[in-house]
Amino acid sequence: MSAEHKPFLDWLARWKTDLPSLDLEEVVSDPARVALVSQDLLKGFCNQGPLSSPRAASIIPGVVHLFQRAHDLGVRHFLLLQDAHTPDAVEFSAYPPHCVAGTEESETIDELSNLPFSNLFTVFPKNSISSSVGTALEAWLEAHPMVTTFIVVGVCTDICIYHVAMYLRVRANVLGQRDARIVVPADCVQTYDMPVETAEELGALPHDGDLLHRIFLYSMALNGVEVVAHLA
Repeated sequence: MSAEHKPFLDWLARWKTDLPSLDLEEVVSDPARVALVSQDLLKGFCNQGPLSSPRAASIIPGVVHLFQRAHDLGVRHFLLLQDAHTPDAVEFSAYPPHCVAGTEESETIDELSNLPFSNLFTVFPKNSISSSVGTALEAWLEAHPMVTTFIVVGVCTDICIYHVAMYLRVRANVLGQRDARIVVPADCVQTYDMPVETAEELGALPHDGDLLHRIFLYSMALNGVEVVAHLA
């Protein structure tokens, strides 16, 4: 780390530590206008397969609690954006094959699928890191114009979470939806970690999970996403 970057990185660490919490009841005061968006909480990222990570699995209890509380408060829109790759997905040139449609890796984690209100889940399969390109998400948004608050949870902070949160934020900006809120609770998103030494052994790119988690939370906040520590 060069000396010129240290002041910002020190500030970034403090910013992450000092993130405020929000009252969930305030965020969902009009539950018909709220959607809870789950990104890639799949067995292939949490439990098994080459891209599974204990860091991803660590957010499951908090996400499940958030789902339960949101449902108790009247939220009925639960959008599950999920990898369901074709066996020859172009993405596999950048990442190992994972979450192929029809395999166990592509299944929703049991902790969510076993919730008693899972019949309310709307699943959007995707074949890339984007939840907006080549999916039915835009059509759903057009059919539900009253939904203007989105709570985004899941993995990975710097990849799919960033893409979907920024898509929702930019879309609302373009449409002039001044009351739109895109909320990302930092304790319900996470990314993977790959140290430099491990990456060099595997011939892969390293990935500093803690640093990239902070940087991409910051970038979302910089662009109008409400990044908070926790939804209490």
